[in-house]
Amino acid sequence: MTRTLASLAAALLLCAGTAQAGSTITGAGATFPYPIYAKWAHAYNAQTGVKLNYQSIGSGGGVKQIKAGTVDFGASDAPLSAAELKEAGLVQFPMVMGGVVPVVNLGGVGPGRLKLDAATLAGIFQGTITRWNDPAIAALNPGLPLAGAITVVHRADGSGTTWIFTNYLTKVSQRWAGAVGTGKSVSWPVGVGGKGNEGVAAFVTKLSGAIGYVEYAYALQNKMTTVQLKNRGGNFVAPTASAFQAAAAGADWAHAGGFSVVLTDQPGAQAWPITGASFILMHAKQRRPEQGVQVLKFLDWAYRNGGAPAMALDYVPMPAAVADLVRATWTAAIKTQDGAPLWPAR
Repeated sequence: MTRTLASLAAALLLCAGTAQAGSTITGAGATFPYPIYAKWAHAYNAQTGVKLNYQSIGSGGGVKQIKAGTVDFGASDAPLSAAELKEAGLVQFPMVMGGVVPVVNLGGVGPGRLKLDAATLAGIFQGTITRWNDPAIAALNPGLPLAGAITVVHRADGSGTTWIFTNYLTKVSQRWAGAVGTGKSVSWPVGVGGKGNEGVAAFVTKLSGAIGYVEYAYALQNKMTTVQLKNRGGNFVAPTASAFQAAAAGADWAHAGGFSVVLTDQPGAQAWPITGASFILMHAKQRRPEQGVQVLKFLDWAYRNGGAPAMALDYVPMPAAVADLVRATWTAAIKTQDGAPLWPAR
């Protein structure tokens, strides 16, 4: 973790017991959006005095905590189904978009030099391609000095980042779809596991010949070597905010139940193929409405003011029209125990 991220993290990891009632809101879940949530929390605290205690524990943990009612909101990169939302009494909406990127540790190979396509990426993570000079990789990278064994690094915890990554592999590889499939946790055929994006980044950085997958902000902050991927349009593209935006350009948020839009393997000449949204989960009936209002005020502030900080970290902010749809959902669906709407906040 860089010094910048560490300083921002300090704004999150605050003891709620030291704050006055109502001045701290709590959340838990996805590590994918953690860097931007940290940045937003730091700025929001400076403006309002309200603190955010966000536990970056993975999407699976965040879903468990919001269902148990131990936090004010949960965060997941894997959208919950309409049936699961109804059963748990939850409301779901997107907060930010970004990219999941393969990262490697290959001596003499700089960022963006290695090219992979869907077949080679799936083969590596399925364990059928085990060396960097495999003919399938060499054919995509003529003249690139590649040698040695491949060490696969994957998530060890329940992870929305894993859900996005495996959702992409399921779409592009029938063999992967049949043997492994999509999930926050899957039975990995090969590799070592790291906890959180942070753990995967640390393993890849330490292990020569390693390949893993992390949210793009972690790759940037840790100065990791990213790869180019061949997208659905047949072009090799690098991970950038504009490539994530290209993948999100055709998203139909208005007609997706629970806003459950999946942005992997999207069409578009410049689209990054492993793009996804991160979602917020809140209870439809708020046991502590004063806390629910504080959460909605923070999220509304982030929609209105968080675009530039998000883009600085190569996330894609939600379009204003989508934020308006989300606010309408707050008004219609998030209420007190007596049925009074929490939003617009009084």
